Amino acid sequence: MVVVRDSGSVHDMAKKIFIWVGHPRAKSLSHGLADAYARGASKGRAEIRRMNLSEMSFDPDLTEGYHSRKTLEPCLEEWRENIMWAERVCWAYPQWWGGMPAKMKGVLDRAFLPGFAMNYHKNDPFWDRLLTGRSADILMTSDAPAWYDRVMYGRPAARQVERLVLKFSGIKPVRTLQVGTVKTASEAKIAGWLKAAEQRGKRAGRS
Repeated sequence: MVVVRDSGSVHDMAKKIFIWVGHPRAKSLSHGLADAYARGASKGRAEIRRMNLSEMSFDPDLTEGYHSRKTLEPCLEEWRENIMWAERVCWAYPQWWGGMPAKMKGVLDRAFLPGFAMNYHKNDPFWDRLLTGRSADILMTSDAPAWYDRVMYGRPAARQVERLVLKFSGIKPVRTLQVGTVKTASEAKIAGWLKAAEQRGKRAGRS
C-alpha cells in the first residue's frame, strides 16, 4: 500500500506489521491487547497481517530435532511467510510457568529452523542471523506483577522471547509491554493496558 500526501509528490510506504497471538484459547486478554495494537497501527497507516495460535492446527513435536525434518503444515508455512513479509512483528502471549504456552513453543520448534531463522557455523560456535532488518513488540500478560516477575525471577518468559528467539535470529530492537496482575485487575486497569498497547501499535505504524 502506498500513501500519497497532499502534494502528490511524496510517497510513504506503509509499515508492514505481522501480529501473532500466542494464546491457545480463542479469547483472552492477549487477543484484546493484539486488537488494541492493531487499532493503533492502523491509525499509523500500517499494513497488517494477523494469525491466532488458537486457529493453527499442527503437530508441535519436533520429534527428531534438527536431524530429520517434518513437512510443515499449511499454517506453519503461512506463519513463516508472514514473518518474512513483515518489517515489524508483534507477539501477544501469556506467561505460563515462567515461559510461553506449550503450543506457542511448538510453532517455534517446528518453524523457527536453521535455514529460516538462523544458520549455525560448522567450524565455530557462532551463527548467522537470517531475520535481520525486522523489529518487534512483545505484549505479555502475567499473574505476577511485572515488578515482582523482574525482581524475583528475572523476567524469564520475556527474556526467552526477547533474547533467545527474536534477537537470536536478528530481530531487533525488541520492545516489551508486560502487564499484570491479570486475575485481579479492575476494568479500569485493563483499559489502561489496552490504551498502552494501542499507543505501541500507533508508534509502530508510524515508525
